[in-house]
Amino acid sequence: MAESRHSIFRQFAASDWNGFLKGVEKEGLRVDRNGFIAQTPHPEALGSALTHPSITTDYSEALLELITPVCCSTSEMLESLRNTHRFVQQNLGDEVFWPASMPCELDGDASIPIAEYGSSNTGRLKHVYRQGLAVRYGRMMQSIAGTHYNLSLPDSFWDIWQNALGDQQSMKDFKSEQYFWLIRNFRRRSWLLMLLFGASPALDASFVDGVRHDLSRFDERSWFGDYATSLRMGDLGYHNNAQSSLNICFNKLSTYTQTLDRAIHTNWPAYEALGTQRDGQFIQINTSVLQIENEYYSAVRPKRTAQSGEKPIHALESRGVEYIEVRCLDLDPFSPVGVNETQIDFLDLFLLDCLLSESPRIDDAECSLLDDNYKDVVSKGRNHELTLCRAGERTPIGEAATEILDRLEPLAGVLDGWSGGDVYRKALSAQRSVLSGDSQVPSARVIDAMRASGLGHKDWTMDMALKHQSLLRKEGMDASVEAAFVAASKNSIAEQKRIEASDTLTFSDFLEQYLRS
Repeated sequence: MAESRHSIFRQFAASDWNGFLKGVEKEGLRVDRNGFIAQTPHPEALGSALTHPSITTDYSEALLELITPVCCSTSEMLESLRNTHRFVQQNLGDEVFWPASMPCELDGDASIPIAEYGSSNTGRLKHVYRQGLAVRYGRMMQSIAGTHYNLSLPDSFWDIWQNALGDQQSMKDFKSEQYFWLIRNFRRRSWLLMLLFGASPALDASFVDGVRHDLSRFDERSWFGDYATSLRMGDLGYHNNAQSSLNICFNKLSTYTQTLDRAIHTNWPAYEALGTQRDGQFIQINTSVLQIENEYYSAVRPKRTAQSGEKPIHALESRGVEYIEVRCLDLDPFSPVGVNETQIDFLDLFLLDCLLSESPRIDDAECSLLDDNYKDVVSKGRNHELTLCRAGERTPIGEAATEILDRLEPLAGVLDGWSGGDVYRKALSAQRSVLSGDSQVPSARVIDAMRASGLGHKDWTMDMALKHQSLLRKEGMDASVEAAFVAASKNSIAEQKRIEASDTLTFSDFLEQYLRS
């Protein structure tokens, strides 16, 4: 029998292991003091949302997105994220930064301002893409916020790993193959992350005004899922009926890019009926199932940093997978920065094990079962009687979760042995505590905290937002760090103006050229 990948990994020397490369993209709404979505433009002190390297917007003008650089440790990454939060909080005036994934009070689509990126062709393309999301799905689901965790392994690891496996491919093809190996196992186990880190079991009544749903009444202004872990990732959150027929294949890079490319070039009748312009204004980039790759909703994505003007799919095809993006994480409303150290360390352990475990190709039948398991945990993961389908049998969710944690124990020991610490065993122990009932899963903790406070979703989350703001403003930041943020904001505004001044094409010609590329 061939030696297992885990066994091969354990034969590494401590000096062979240089750890993980990691980063976070963390979203959150700007909200006024009444708990209503901000109607103000992106604060000028935060720079240009088009060009700032660490502060931008996602769908809405009110939906901030904070981005860390690539970091070599959890502590470095979280300090970077915290500094960005400190700077943002100092420049929000009377507004607050909403800490929950499900939004504040809304008043229908019209209350959600679409993000603006200036008059350049690049900026207008970003805005038109968001207009397309509005006409296709409505703006409400685009007001939801989450955390995207990016992870890669350094080149030094890949050199040793390829040699250990006796692989003869080009490094580009080898890394892509291995990242898709990881992704296949992630898809098999991602339900566990929704159990351990799902933190959006409740929402404000305004989000479902006029919408049919099966939630239970919490109070006159709030609804919740009796056993839900993440309404954000359920039917009320990110969903796309047109995408349900895509069958995007995560087995390898070529099938992934081919199926995505097909979706970008396949017309969808409902979108075709809308057209691309209304009253002389562009309302969507095209009439395909997907306008661009980013429109495809998935819990994980293979990624490659694209060059200026380059499409993500072309970057992947030409240079291979650079890192993976975990997209299913709710904001942790109890954390001032939306994530916590133990969570990140557990994710690293979890993702590395996905790479080191056997990972056969996923056929259509297994793909359907994996989707069902994921949906079940999202909607009723706190029901201890829930069972998941594994290897053709139904397994209680607690038993299935414990099995995964058990398999992570030896790997945690190896990593801690190499570093001389206990980081990964502590992260694993924290999740065992949750499963045993000594601690609570975040979704249960949110509901219990709301009940204990006597407050509904909006008021409880607003209370948390104000506490986080007070803490981060009191902490302040190093003068040199603050000066660097101020300079980055000014430079980004100047860069946006430079881009706008350099355009030579009309937007129509620019868009036509973009679609042909």
